[in-house]
Amino acid sequence: MATGVYEASKKDGTTYYRANIHFRSKHISLGSFCTFEEAHAVYDQARTMLADRSAALPDAFFRYDRIPFEKTVILLNFRDNGMYLGTPIYLHSGRFFTYYLSPELELKFDNDDLFYYSGHKILKRGGHLYVNDYGMQVSLLSRYGIKNYAVAGIDYEFVNGDCHDFRYENIRNINPYYGVSRLDDNGRISYQTRIHINGNYQIGIYANETEAAIAYNKAVDLAKAAGINRNYPTNYITGLSARDYAEIYTHVKVSKSYREYLKHIK
Repeated sequence: MATGVYEASKKDGTTYYRANIHFRSKHISLGSFCTFEEAHAVYDQARTMLADRSAALPDAFFRYDRIPFEKTVILLNFRDNGMYLGTPIYLHSGRFFTYYLSPELELKFDNDDLFYYSGHKILKRGGHLYVNDYGMQVSLLSRYGIKNYAVAGIDYEFVNGDCHDFRYENIRNINPYYGVSRLDDNGRISYQTRIHINGNYQIGIYANETEAAIAYNKAVDLAKAAGINRNYPTNYITGLSARDYAEIYTHVKVSKSYREYLKHIK
């Protein structure tokens, strides 16, 4: 058997071939293949690519097209940066890294997130990007305090217009609180609070987002007191003492129409 290719058998007796390469004292799997020829072609390209100092992303995807694209990223990052990572990450100077979802699609992250994404594979379903974390699907945007129902351009925005740039300085969370929307009337900013109960009910419009967020919490409490048993999330307000929170909660107004609606809940 040629160097880098090993014959193996499945439980049903079917023969397959594993390709591996030894680089910088590390034994690296290149994948499993149905034929010897496929496995050897991948090994041969990987050996050539690692020795070719001109090989760089993204051109390497097309020059060495027999290697699975994720493994191409992992190998080149190991060659150039000395770090072997289990996900398709390439480190760049300037305190950021690239995570390749495909040869054509790369995401940018700050190095602060390197540990997390080196151990969590990013998945895409439709336009939704997420990772599986402790058995749950966790949106990438949730790491920035952006809620699952948030709308791009309304609740959050990518500052430079690149929706694949997830560096912290590029993501602006416009509406960080549940039930709160930011309103801009020709430069005059206010905050609208709504709650969903068989449709959206307006709670009020407030001068600042703290009052709006607390108004939402008050609306949730009133709904529960009226017998609406739903698992509404509530807003956690940082920077307020318990006394200050209670003061705002007591005096913040909730719309009369909402209170009247709750009186007729059966």
